[in-house]
Amino acid sequence: MATKGKQLPHERRKGESALSEFADYVEKQQALRYPSTAKASTSTPTSALEEHAELDDILNGLDLSENSPTVRLKELLLTHNEDTLAKLVNLLETRIEEGHGETVFEIGFENNGDSMGLSKDEWDVSLKRLKEAAGKVRADCQVLLTKHVGGEEEAESAASEKEKDCSGKVLVRQHPATVEEVIETRIAVVGNVDAGKSTMLGVLVKGGLDDGRGKARVNLFRHKHEIESGRTSSVGMEILGYDTMGKIVAAEVPGRKLSWEEIGKRSAKVITFTDLAGHERYLRTTVFGLLSSSPNYCLLMVAANNGLIGMSKEHLGIALALNVPVMVVITKIDICPPQILEQTIQQITRILKSPGARKIPIFIKNKEECINTATQFVSQRICPIFQVSNVTGESLDLVRSFLNILPHHGHYDAEAPFEFHINDTFSVPFVGTVVSGIVKSGVIHAGDTVLIGPDSLGQFTTTTIRSIERKRIPVPAASAGQSASFALKRVRRKDVRKGMVVLPKQEQNAPKVYREFVAEVLILSHATTIKTKYQAMLHVGPVSQTCAIIDIDRSFIRTGDRATVAFRFVQRPEYLAPGDRLLFREGRTKGLGIVKSVGYDPSKPLNPENRAKEENGEGKGKGVEGNGEAKKG
Repeated sequence: MATKGKQLPHERRKGESALSEFADYVEKQQALRYPSTAKASTSTPTSALEEHAELDDILNGLDLSENSPTVRLKELLLTHNEDTLAKLVNLLETRIEEGHGETVFEIGFENNGDSMGLSKDEWDVSLKRLKEAAGKVRADCQVLLTKHVGGEEEAESAASEKEKDCSGKVLVRQHPATVEEVIETRIAVVGNVDAGKSTMLGVLVKGGLDDGRGKARVNLFRHKHEIESGRTSSVGMEILGYDTMGKIVAAEVPGRKLSWEEIGKRSAKVITFTDLAGHERYLRTTVFGLLSSSPNYCLLMVAANNGLIGMSKEHLGIALALNVPVMVVITKIDICPPQILEQTIQQITRILKSPGARKIPIFIKNKEECINTATQFVSQRICPIFQVSNVTGESLDLVRSFLNILPHHGHYDAEAPFEFHINDTFSVPFVGTVVSGIVKSGVIHAGDTVLIGPDSLGQFTTTTIRSIERKRIPVPAASAGQSASFALKRVRRKDVRKGMVVLPKQEQNAPKVYREFVAEVLILSHATTIKTKYQAMLHVGPVSQTCAIIDIDRSFIRTGDRATVAFRFVQRPEYLAPGDRLLFREGRTKGLGIVKSVGYDPSKPLNPENRAKEENGEGKGKGVEGNGEAKKG
């Protein structure tokens, strides 16, 4: 048994291919949990639809449908009359709505990709026209990239091209009418310990550079011991604001950090970074942070002089399992010898191309690549890679412009019933109990009566929402996909905990909670076999609790197996729904899965043969034999 600790290559390959197949399965199940994502008609089978969703996005971008408007964009941009201006305004409105408040507009190409053949003068007219139309919908235009136009935004590759037609990409971003309408994108920052996560965020958010001795990260830490050791141990939150012109909202005085209220009120797009701990000892906190903040993107930090080591593989695996698009930042390139940097890059490329990840790494070296990749990041196959230094500031502007254009990605249904997952609780003086978390679906207003629970008995408590804040700014309402905090009336802090849910008050029946549920799981790594009665720490969204396996659809499962398993929570029942993603671990991650059904009926076992054997007495005999052998061993 020499191979017990070490996986053989063929076992590892089996595990990797199983992981990528499982990620596809999870994506399909996700559509059942949040139905608004399956936008297509009901007549087509969902499996076929899901596979082509990415293709549809690309085809929609090309606009090949029969009923597309016959008026060409060139006419809209160059003809001067009220009618065409109204059409252009309508077009912009629909595109801004689709893009959650922003859109990238290409001047110089029709929707189907044909060149408009614009001269320099026509380009100027088109841009002026676009700005005029954007002004009508309270939006600003920022020129991202131009070809053959000249000026600061000119692309480097334009000089070598034969065609001399003018073209360019323009970011059109709307002024938010109220604070609730600010575009919010959540990014989880993960990576091994000492990869420079907190430093990178400190430099991005505050604008100054690092001194190589930890100057930039001090303001991000929440505890005294973190400042002393330089290691993050809690889930830190930082926000980065962009205005309508794509400029970072920062203080005029260098080094001064703006408060969240100032950033929120001056920004049109806010990126929330969840700074997670890299140390293995804090893996539990990191897993909780990743699952509970339900990020839109994942930023994986790799130190150039260390490579992908230790926990960063673990974090990458969790991000892939959650089906979150990943981008990689290689830090510390100023102190890294070139040959070591080369090895790191090769290793990252190899891991990203492996069957478990199936990503296409794209190294971003200049502004043009940065803008093209950011606009195409709807495809989850792409993985942009930046090489930066926080001390010299190299390539940091590429990261900033990439985050500025990053399209909003995520499935949220504001029409569905309200559901809010709590991932932190506070007791604020003169306010009372405050809970923070993510609105999963629906809309909530201050003053609404809600239910909060389940407690240890599975009961829900009725309470009223006193006030709502987003990014420390009071707002009247919060809708699906936003992170928010609620102040609750008549609830003590010791009665609320992480993992509870807030649901709307219903007249007739209380929400159902379950102690047992059935899930489809994939075992990533386990030294021996897993049988019933096996216990592990299970994470489902913000819920983390010990679970025992009570039934499996076969006699045992090993590394790389996919199986249907019934779990039972050890301490208390929880609020679950089919389609929730789960992850279980003993120390390191052991497996991941997705909830198939809630509740479990012992009279219908998952593996009837096992039950039959046990009833005939065979099972009992075998069990005793097995134990005897184990004792001898």
